[in-house]
Amino acid sequence: MLLDGFNHVAVITGDTARFLEFYQGVFEAEVVTEMRMGDEGVLTMVNLGDGRDWNVFEHFGKPTPEHAPMFGRGPLDHLGLQAASLDAFEEIRRRLIERGAADEFVTDFGPVLSMFFTDPDGLELEVCVTNPDWEPGVFNPPGTPATRFVTAT
Repeated sequence: MLLDGFNHVAVITGDTARFLEFYQGVFEAEVVTEMRMGDEGVLTMVNLGDGRDWNVFEHFGKPTPEHAPMFGRGPLDHLGLQAASLDAFEEIRRRLIERGAADEFVTDFGPVLSMFFTDPDGLELEVCVTNPDWEPGVFNPPGTPATRFVTAT
């Protein structure tokens, strides 16, 4: 492979402070720099870990996109973030649920555990982690509940 991942993803927000509060509060993201773009707005670079950044654009006076359903969002449907460990995944999950950004459901795709959430700007994202319970060769479809996260009723 000639690539080793993404360098950054550019997003648009109507409220940089709200964006930062969410990503710093849930993921412990760090602001790298902020640059004013004349009268147009502000670009804030936010590190998500391992040098992977959000380039957050807040354009003054311009509307931001509204939340749209899966497969109705255009050529980029959602982003998948990789948790550093199962413990980190569980802490991220707890924080997202606490903020009302996600429900409790975790999908067991086989080699990967996954949960979806929506950020304050309506962007759909997914947090993934290696599944410690994976049986090699077993791959599950979307909607398969991860048994380690199913609570008895």
